[in-house]
Amino acid sequence: MYVGRFIVVGPGVGAYRVSSRSFPNRQIVEREGTLTVTPTPDAPETDNPYIAYNCVRESEGRAVLGNGSHVDPVTEKLDMGYPARDALATALLSLDYEKDDYDTPRIAGVVADDAATVGIVRRDALLVEEVTEPTLVATYEEDEPRAFDFAATDAAGAAREAYDCDFEHAVCAAGVAVDDGVTTAIVND
Repeated sequence: MYVGRFIVVGPGVGAYRVSSRSFPNRQIVEREGTLTVTPTPDAPETDNPYIAYNCVRESEGRAVLGNGSHVDPVTEKLDMGYPARDALATALLSLDYEKDDYDTPRIAGVVADDAATVGIVRRDALLVEEVTEPTLVATYEEDEPRAFDFAATDAAGAAREAYDCDFEHAVCAAGVAVDDGVTTAIVND
């Protein structure tokens, strides 16, 4: 099944995976503590604004994950003291779904050591939920948060497990763990 980009978030651990049929020539790179999706050196030129973006950022001991430019305003709202639910709802609602050929939803999550919140904005809905167990939401097919069997407990394990999930067209993945700080890991296979 093709679900597009997806996140899995739960208290203390999370992951983001790029899955793509249209733009598979992408990678995740670390830049000063931020994980960024970028085209690979051999990627064809494109003016598509949805190809490169920050997918993981840290905010005061929490990690923000997502599939687009909304990761930055979610992080900024958290830094200003907003609760995770409000930071997600505000950023997702203001940026709305992507205005591409597929009306691609925006997905995002906030992971703290003892809490997690997940959100999605689709053409027809804005959903934001605090979750107590690993929860998946994706841009296609799996576009409502649902509990998900995810065993990883560290950043490297989360990145690998997300990359290896049985969904089509894996491109790259990032994992985060939150416990006395945020650690990250990248899989670019």
